[in-house]
Amino acid sequence: MPAVTRNIGLSLGADICWPLAFEQILADSKLALKVGKDVVSFACERVAIQPFDLQPGCKYDVVVDRLTHWMTIQREWIKKGVLMDDLYVYNNPWSVQSYEKHSSYCAMAALGMPIPPTLMVPQKHYEPKADLEYTLKAYAKLFDLAALGERIGYPAFLKPFDGGGWKGVTKVDDAGELGAAYDASETMLMHLQRGVDGFDLFVRAIGIGPQVRVVKYDASQPLHGRYLTERGFCSAADEQVMVDTCLTINTFFGWDFNSVEALRRDGVFHPIDFANPCPDNQVNSIHYHWPWYVLSNLQWAVFCAATKRPMRKTLDFAPYYAIAKKDLPYREKLAAYAKIARERLDAAKFEEFADKHLGPLRDAARSWFASERCLDAVRRKVANMYPAHEVDEFSARFFEQVQQYLRDEFTSPAKAAEARR
Repeated sequence: MPAVTRNIGLSLGADICWPLAFEQILADSKLALKVGKDVVSFACERVAIQPFDLQPGCKYDVVVDRLTHWMTIQREWIKKGVLMDDLYVYNNPWSVQSYEKHSSYCAMAALGMPIPPTLMVPQKHYEPKADLEYTLKAYAKLFDLAALGERIGYPAFLKPFDGGGWKGVTKVDDAGELGAAYDASETMLMHLQRGVDGFDLFVRAIGIGPQVRVVKYDASQPLHGRYLTERGFCSAADEQVMVDTCLTINTFFGWDFNSVEALRRDGVFHPIDFANPCPDNQVNSIHYHWPWYVLSNLQWAVFCAATKRPMRKTLDFAPYYAIAKKDLPYREKLAAYAKIARERLDAAKFEEFADKHLGPLRDAARSWFASERCLDAVRRKVANMYPAHEVDEFSARFFEQVQQYLRDEFTSPAKAAEARR
């Protein structure tokens, strides 16, 4: 059988720990997969930022991208690769560029998701432009900010329409706090969103291809304490709602890797932040859940590379809107959206592929996460983030959380099967 090599590129920013895990586990697994008439092996390297020709030619079959959302040249190189070279990339670069939090709220509200009441407020200040003064005098209307606050209701959150990483997010409990937060927003264009007061559960659903992990979340904690380690904190039905919600959002926008924040109140999950197509993936933030992320990332990248999964160059919203127009309860609509999502992600094919081919990858991952090489990768990340006197403490803490994951998730065949999905 012909031997072929599929090339996986890692397009990275300040990513330290997970690329080491990805590269070393892939190498340790020594995969040689019989796919069709070929025996497929895999090579992995980090993508350089450099000049490129607008001509066909790209050495990679798949690129795991962490730069498109802020590094313009890398985004444009990826677009070229998709358009000219049939490159498969996480995530659709045009979608990442165009569909910020505002657009994602509008689209998912149109599908019936219970998004909290939200409105957009004109900017407090504007960057100078030639026609700005005339335009504002002619068309900008005075508005009563306090009245808007009363209309939305308190508590509320004033937050950038396209933000991330909690930048510029302010909780306001009355008109005075709203006015102060708006005055401080300067040139940022803001949403005002009603808070989900009285919620009893805050979760993040992290999706990589068809694989979703629902994590209990506490936004009041420092970064290393937000992703909680507790499992079994909601019913299977509630977990399915969040899995379906995550898959629906991700496939609607063409995102392979994205996270969805939601608050549960009176049994209903309200998505509040879900345009995150480059979410937390470093051991210092997701710690206990980091092995799941790395292995899921590897499995999806290998599947896409081995099967030459085609990249969707365009987005097709019509099937989702057709369901939205039906006279159905929301949960039935959500299940129908998720069915489309699983079909678009080839979920059944992926699960069959993983069961047949990826045992060596999972074995290599389990060994690596228990090794000194894992501890070294953790320490490198911690040393880059923490003051010198805290490096030993937090390196040991995060490594132990990784070991706890291994103990919790690989204690039985059933657990191992669950962990890989």
